[in-house]
Amino acid sequence: MTTIIDGKLCAKKILDKLRNKTAKLEKKPSLAVILANNDESSKLYVASKEKTSNSLGFESCVYRFDKSITQGELIKLIHELNENPNINGILVQLPLYEHLDSQEIIELINPKKDVDGFHPINVGRLNCGLEPYAICCTPKGIIKLLKEYEINLVGKNVVVIGRSNIVGKPTSTLLMNENATVTLAHSKTKNLKEITKTADIIVSATGVAKLIKADMVKKGAVVIDVGINKQSNGKLIGDVDFDKVKNIASFITPVPGGVGPMTIACLMENTYELFLTQNGLQDAKF
Repeated sequence: MTTIIDGKLCAKKILDKLRNKTAKLEKKPSLAVILANNDESSKLYVASKEKTSNSLGFESCVYRFDKSITQGELIKLIHELNENPNINGILVQLPLYEHLDSQEIIELINPKKDVDGFHPINVGRLNCGLEPYAICCTPKGIIKLLKEYEINLVGKNVVVIGRSNIVGKPTSTLLMNENATVTLAHSKTKNLKEITKTADIIVSATGVAKLIKADMVKKGAVVIDVGINKQSNGKLIGDVDFDKVKNIASFITPVPGGVGPMTIACLMENTYELFLTQNGLQDAKF
């Protein structure tokens, strides 16, 4: 019988713990979010992050800019946030307006305030087996989901599809750190079906609707769907042909309600952990 992995429930557990811990703090964790694009999805993501942050008792501030914002103005803001002791996490919602250099902006963020875990120092520390100041939120959420459902990773054959710096690459690294054997596939991979058929666990993060068909999944495999694709009727679907693959998989994440909620929960956890580090505090254990 297939188990549908409940990302909402797992995320709620994380957020409830953070809310209880934050209530016991005199000073509260703080998150600054920069929105410099007109993308409707980004606006929704930022609003959700702001709402969740406030619900936990965090301090949050959102900087919203129209297309007149210059690279210099954005650089100045990053420097100000880096120097502000009352700001623990800095998040730049991507993509930025086309005339802005997002990589330069990301590299200017203090790695100890890089709540998304995108700074090259945090990426490098992760890949070198060192503890980053923050781990990319979606990959971190994927690992937490697998552990919540007691899915053993040691020695398992895992195929990660998608090699982005935000999901595919860091997810592969985290899985290897858990002693899984990882194959990283991508748009140029030949014979993808033959590769996925060998996998004990499939993680798909391509943004290609229903890329993963039932005949690409071996019986009893675990399927983690990171893709989000909006159909013409407004319905969200993932990379996986869910209705057919769910009859084959042992565990599978739905879209929506799977990995998505975990991304925001891990963002909040990162903010809390950065706050502790910056203030020399120990995590409350309860």
